[in-house]
Amino acid sequence: MSLLGRVALITGSSRGIGRAIALALAEDGADIAVNFRRDTDAAQDTVTAIQNLGRRAQAFQASVDRFDEDESMVGGAIEAFGHIDILVNNAGMASRGQSVAKTDPQEFERVMRTHAFAPHYLSQLVLPSMRERPRGDILMISSSATRFHAGGGAPYNMGKAAMEALAMTLFKEERRHGIRVNVVAPGLVETEMGKRLVKATQGIEDLRELDDSMPFGHVCQPEEVADVVRFLVSDRARYVTGQKIYVDGGGMI
Repeated sequence: MSLLGRVALITGSSRGIGRAIALALAEDGADIAVNFRRDTDAAQDTVTAIQNLGRRAQAFQASVDRFDEDESMVGGAIEAFGHIDILVNNAGMASRGQSVAKTDPQEFERVMRTHAFAPHYLSQLVLPSMRERPRGDILMISSSATRFHAGGGAPYNMGKAAMEALAMTLFKEERRHGIRVNVVAPGLVETEMGKRLVKATQGIEDLRELDDSMPFGHVCQPEEVADVVRFLVSDRARYVTGQKIYVDGGGMI
């Protein structure tokens, strides 16, 4: 599944799922633009790990919900690498678990901008470069939350649903340009955000306590999400677009 000669911009890739995707695509030969918002040290650690795999990497600081910062990041990445032909919209944030009646309007706006506005901004910005390449791929990292739209998470549910709507619109527009657009929807994943979510909602400090109740005997790992992404951007998925793939072991037991 060689990605030699290809360049991936992965948002929120200093840690968690984004970092796992960055390393996986680098293992397959891609050069990586690492996006981060605040943690410079974590971003540089990811860059170093990619370079140790023999690939080029550079970190770009940007709050993805701001168009001006996205524009600067995309321009910088194209200047550094020559093009972008893989975009992974991964950056995300959780809701605080409030009902609609109690949701802070500022929280609603932040979550929606991160999950809905940012993927639109970035897709728009990378398309001119991507259209010039033999192949382009845009991946949306959504969530199995859109299966159920559970109470207490309207901002997150709405943001991810909007992201998926963008994907289903975009693949129809860009197929003629050789660009594939797909959605990957994990369930609970062992990341810092996943740990905080479980602690806040269930009072569980150690995710390992959930292993027996999870499919295949363990909480999903970031690398298991990354493996689906590396397939979708590879030549083995050259006839796959407009699809949503759940990475949740078939749902909670």
